[in-house]
Amino acid sequence: MRVGFRQGRFEDASRTNWDGDGPRPVDWFAWYPAADDAVEAGLSIAPWPEGWFKAGPAALNAPLAANGPYPLVVYSHGTGCNGLQFEWLARALAARGFVAVAVNHHGNSNAEPYRAEGFLCSWERPRDVSLLIDHLLAHPDIAGRIDPDRIFAVGYSLGGVTATSLLGAVMIRSPFEPGANLGRGPREFPDLVDHLPRLMEESQIFRDSWARMSASYYDPRIKAALLLAPGRSVQGFSAESVAAINVPTRIMVGGADALLPASRWLQERLASSAFDIVAADAGHYVFLPESTELGRSSDPACCVDPPSVDRGAVHRTVVAAALQLFTVE
Repeated sequence: MRVGFRQGRFEDASRTNWDGDGPRPVDWFAWYPAADDAVEAGLSIAPWPEGWFKAGPAALNAPLAANGPYPLVVYSHGTGCNGLQFEWLARALAARGFVAVAVNHHGNSNAEPYRAEGFLCSWERPRDVSLLIDHLLAHPDIAGRIDPDRIFAVGYSLGGVTATSLLGAVMIRSPFEPGANLGRGPREFPDLVDHLPRLMEESQIFRDSWARMSASYYDPRIKAALLLAPGRSVQGFSAESVAAINVPTRIMVGGADALLPASRWLQERLASSAFDIVAADAGHYVFLPESTELGRSSDPACCVDPPSVDRGAVHRTVVAAALQLFTVE
């Protein structure tokens, strides 16, 4: 099956951007079954800094294949990353009859300047995903081609936290507030906690968002979720809200991932969940795209795996698990 690719942007008028001078932007990237005569080609949409990661061909802006309706998979990226990191999984799903769409989360994506607000207020992310679903179901080129009864979610790292929120988990404590003891910030924003007092004092937009921390972002349209190495923030969810989730969920994580305890914490409280160690020596970044030599030399932490770990093989295992989880007879 041919794979098409397109991207777009919409705005959420109900929330401002972090500068307060316009609505919150939501950029998205879609891979989908394309018409039989679509011509696939390499695209200049590197899923990271130019040339660091491998990406397969796709037919830019090709029409969707006439068959359907197709199941929809929505994806939430890891902190400080972007939706294009989903390319390896999205393209595989699209080739098997899924519409796979990733979102960039404003202020928390490397597609724009980082904002402390975007890193601190992770509960704004699930709303992005729900609005993305709304947008796609009404999109003139996509509406009617998606099966609204077969919508699924994938989240990596902080995106796994986002996906869990969409299943009904409620955040009761930020991992960056005093007493949380979960560190001062991620590697992309190592002094993140230092910004919290200033933002609380100076930014009404930030205070309004902080007040939304413990809202429910449950989206009943999501019928299953694949969580790839979910981040430590899952431990800020109330245990009761996690235990109440009855949506099929699969957690996949590397055996050498420093965040493995967060995955186990979540799995122990999720009744309808499966748990997989994808490779004993795999770290947190094994779920990023396969790397080029340039990527491996530029950022070994993200791009180089131990000799015993085959990132491509791990990805194939994840694709098979996703197809099993998201295939509804």
